[in-house]
Amino acid sequence: MRYFIQLSYKGTEFSGWQNQPNGISIQESLEKALSSILRRELKIVGSGRTDAGVHAEQQFAHFEVDEPLTVTAQLVYALNCILPAGIAVQAMFPVADDRHARYSAEYRYYQYRISRHKNPFLQKLIYVFRPELDVARMNEAAGLLLQHTNFQSFSKVRTSVNHFHCTITRAEWLREGDQLVFHVKANRFLYGMVRTLVGTLLEVGQGRMTVDHFEQIILAKDRTVAGRSVPPDGLFLVEVGYPAEVLQNRVIFD
Repeated sequence: MRYFIQLSYKGTEFSGWQNQPNGISIQESLEKALSSILRRELKIVGSGRTDAGVHAEQQFAHFEVDEPLTVTAQLVYALNCILPAGIAVQAMFPVADDRHARYSAEYRYYQYRISRHKNPFLQKLIYVFRPELDVARMNEAAGLLLQHTNFQSFSKVRTSVNHFHCTITRAEWLREGDQLVFHVKANRFLYGMVRTLVGTLLEVGQGRMTVDHFEQIILAKDRTVAGRSVPPDGLFLVEVGYPAEVLQNRVIFD
């Protein structure tokens, strides 16, 4: 039987989602805790890989067991007691055997959060960036992302993907309190894509790059012509979308 897990995590202390030879990953931590609670060795598959230092307000993963599980609030509580403080599970629920945490997802929604002010309570949770920005110009450039599908210019060079096509359905900057937040939603994202998009759009906002130049970077399909990759601190995976039938058995435990 296949089960989905819904979880969240603060990525600061982890080497990323995927298991790494020289660091503690979210995947490894979750596999160890699940295996201990369920008393069998388990492997999990996530909806996607987040880099070291990247956070998730909502992430999903799946695992398989031979026998049905009795999922209770006590079971989830016990799992959370074993997990590192930076990881929390909210739900565990059965799905059809052909439902996949990664391939059944219809979209991913990220936010990148910026502030001009240092806040000790948001350390490693926000990118402090002081230059003045032309948000209207940044949004004009961001709107172009909805008109294109090949984003090779914003992908890390050494990646094993078969293609660089993504369908972006939302890309906009919004002021939220003292933060400036980039909202971006797509069916898939390339390795390092959001952080490079943000770094390049900041060049537009500072007047160092025109909107036309930004579109030429998209068309170039060349990572070397895009802007820098911003730090992982301000990046959050906010939501992973699935068909309603995948989540029909989900119960959120407090």
